[in-house]
Amino acid sequence: MIEQIPAKHIVTRTKDSSWFGINYNMNIYRGCCHGCISCASRSSCYQIKEFEQVKVKENALAIIRDDLRRKVKKGVLGTGSMSDPYNPFEKELQLTRHALELADAFGFGIGIATKSTLLERDADILQSIREHSPVLCKITITTPHDELSKKVEPYAPPSSQRMELIARLSSRGLFAGILLMPVLPFLEDREEDILRLISMAGEAGARFIYPAFGMTLRDNQKEWYLDRLEELFPGDGLKSRYLKTYKNAYFCTSSRAKQLWDTFAKACEEKKILYRMSDIIPAYKRGYENTQLSLFDFP
Repeated sequence: MIEQIPAKHIVTRTKDSSWFGINYNMNIYRGCCHGCISCASRSSCYQIKEFEQVKVKENALAIIRDDLRRKVKKGVLGTGSMSDPYNPFEKELQLTRHALELADAFGFGIGIATKSTLLERDADILQSIREHSPVLCKITITTPHDELSKKVEPYAPPSSQRMELIARLSSRGLFAGILLMPVLPFLEDREEDILRLISMAGEAGARFIYPAFGMTLRDNQKEWYLDRLEELFPGDGLKSRYLKTYKNAYFCTSSRAKQLWDTFAKACEEKKILYRMSDIIPAYKRGYENTQLSLFDFP
């Protein structure tokens, strides 16, 4: 039985829309059970206790309905920023699916971030939303190797299945691509792996890849991550390498970041895959510019 937690509002306005053109955030669940060893949501600053235990916001659909009803200005709802909207409980509860139906009914667009192939279940609603508003599907994939993805993201579908999801979404005309983040230093930042992933993305019909060649490490998250490295890669000395290289740094950028970026950008250009935020946002919103108007925009 999933635990319920109280909430007054679920749809909240973003401070700015620079992150993928998202205008509102919508997180129905708290916590995640994908088990990703690098997840930043474990950081102390977010104050999420028992992060691996998924909880759901009480009366979520009624709150979302009321929140959307009160919004004067339409826009793109983003979900998946803190907790994956397609955790295993969603298969039965279908709260994300019904929230998408509400977004459709109230004329909002949607931007989804997930590592779950369950997203495909709701492609029919996304296609309906696309008739009036922008739809963006962001699938996190950070390595082309299933064996590595199963170690660092143990309870998420392997990379190959997520790449197949992109292919199926793209075949249905949905704007789908890859969040290439975080790219874990010493594990996922090899040039040949980045090129392989881009090649796979091109074959799958991915419209974009947005990268971050490194990761963040805060209190609590850092300790968890370094302990997992020792557990999963014994004898590799990865924990010592992180401590020596990054010490107490918050941003842990790959030492190969510049070279990786140059190689990445060139390969994306060749495959005609978007990779700059300034190109991705207008591309998925193209054709909808005059449909997301405030009531106050009318004479």
